[in-house]
Amino acid sequence: MERCLFIIVYSNYGMKKIIAAFDGLKYQKATAEYAIQLAKQSHTHLVGIFLDDMIYHSYRFADLIVDNKVSEKKLNELNEKDKTARKQSILLFKSACEEAGIEFSIHHKKNVAVKDLLHESIYADMLVVGKKENFTTYHVEFPSDFLSDVLADVQCPVIVVPEKHQPFQSLIFLYDGDPSSVYAIKMFCYNLAVLHHLPAKVLSVKPVEQSSLLPDNNLMKEFMKRHLPEAEYVILKGEPENTILAYLQQQTTEALVVLGAYRRGRISRWFRQSMADVLMKNTNLPLFIAHNK
Repeated sequence: MERCLFIIVYSNYGMKKIIAAFDGLKYQKATAEYAIQLAKQSHTHLVGIFLDDMIYHSYRFADLIVDNKVSEKKLNELNEKDKTARKQSILLFKSACEEAGIEFSIHHKKNVAVKDLLHESIYADMLVVGKKENFTTYHVEFPSDFLSDVLADVQCPVIVVPEKHQPFQSLIFLYDGDPSSVYAIKMFCYNLAVLHHLPAKVLSVKPVEQSSLLPDNNLMKEFMKRHLPEAEYVILKGEPENTILAYLQQQTTEALVVLGAYRRGRISRWFRQSMADVLMKNTNLPLFIAHNK
């Protein structure tokens, strides 16, 4: 009698490592709360990346002037104050992770903030960063050069979070038929399966003269049926940027918005840099951003 050997292989794919970026001099509690929430829900390792840019301090050059000259004593005092603040930020993060009972580690970087974070993103499944991070003591346009540079060259999906933490209550996928918008939805589905139970909408905007069908209607719905079968489809007419913004500003629940390419003119005709910038400036909704390069 022939015998058959059946081998069952259990798949263990999914998100395994989240990184969260912090300015140790201006610790963003909400960034930690969002990252810890996601790590706890998905049983994922969380790494706190504390970035100390070598030319960034809490003080300005003018603060060092005593009796019309640079005071070495003042410089040492202010540097020690910064050192203490950075240590305190790490302790706050460590305490929050321990209280949540999650697996975590801490990386303390001391070179160039943008380069250090982009390098870390190569080895991460997702980055969480606050939308107000700027790594400067000066007033800067929003979003900052730091955040713009990170979003343009990051090597993993990013969740850009507001300054106040609110648990996710719904999902909104921005879709225009371009591969970039589909890629972002894929990355969300693969990394954040723990959020698939939330009410979901696929939002598409089309010119007034065009039909009300989704771009690639059958293919898109076939794909979504396998990942988020209960998703609703919302098709609006008008100019994409303003129509999307108006729709999102009317939301009464804390929605996580999923969108594609960040760079202007790089891939998607919708989700260029200005689209993400407009949403960050004019809404307090967290944004899941992913772009294929």
